Amino acid sequence: MTKKKTMLVFVAVLLTLLCLGLFYYIRIQLSAASTLTIYGNVDIREVQLAFYDTGRILKMYVQEGQRVKKGELLAELDPVRFEDAVRQAEHTVAVDKAALENAEITYKRDEALAKEQYISLQERDNALAALKEARDKLKADEAALSLAKQELKDAKLYAPQDGVIEDRILEPGDMVTPQTPVFTLALDRPVWVRAYVPEADLGKIFLGMKAEILTDSYPGKVFHGWIGFISPVSEFTPKNVETPELRTKLVYQVRVYSENPDYRLRLGMPATVRIPLNQPYPPEKPPLTMD
Repeated sequence: MTKKKTMLVFVAVLLTLLCLGLFYYIRIQLSAASTLTIYGNVDIREVQLAFYDTGRILKMYVQEGQRVKKGELLAELDPVRFEDAVRQAEHTVAVDKAALENAEITYKRDEALAKEQYISLQERDNALAALKEARDKLKADEAALSLAKQELKDAKLYAPQDGVIEDRILEPGDMVTPQTPVFTLALDRPVWVRAYVPEADLGKIFLGMKAEILTDSYPGKVFHGWIGFISPVSEFTPKNVETPELRTKLVYQVRVYSENPDYRLRLGMPATVRIPLNQPYPPEKPPLTMD
């Protein structure tokens, strides 16, 4: 009797284990069917920063790897030449204003004299032409002064966006032109994972879908993101993500963006993207958009 009870307990335990195993297998299968997993690498935008004018670099205020804010001063040219140009333009404008005053006085006097016929109409017209010429010269020289002041401002280089100084290409004392990059700025918020979706799965995704990004560098850490780009053009699987069974299949590039709030996602980092497929359409507005 005892052996029989033991046998029944063993059978019951075995059946329970089988049921649990079947339950978890079905659950895993259903979960896999409701989630699309793709693979790719983290990508960022890069900006080549340069001055607007030609000159010699006087100071540089940031180093490679340094995080900078939008509007932060990064470097400046020797301002002497630009300051001299501003002073010269200011002097010219001051002279023009005095000349314009004299031309206005002369015209008013000649106009009154012409009415009384003390001078000829030709002399009055000459005074009017001189007045117009003085006004035009002042206007042109004021524009030149404005340009000189802008060039003085442009002798300083500011960060256009938040980011990280990836490369400090030049050093103080180097000559630059508007075509000469001084820094490379990495814009690492947001970043995106460049991944590829097989043609058969393309109809399962849409712009704005939420996604999870995982990397080997931070096991267990989930970075939240969203699909921000789906290529309208197909291509063959790129070699850097190619496997033997995918070599002849068409794929579509997608970009899964992330706010990257703690700046852990870095350029080139391999990443796994999980996209839950049971999401409503249209999606919610993504938390951060590209500039």
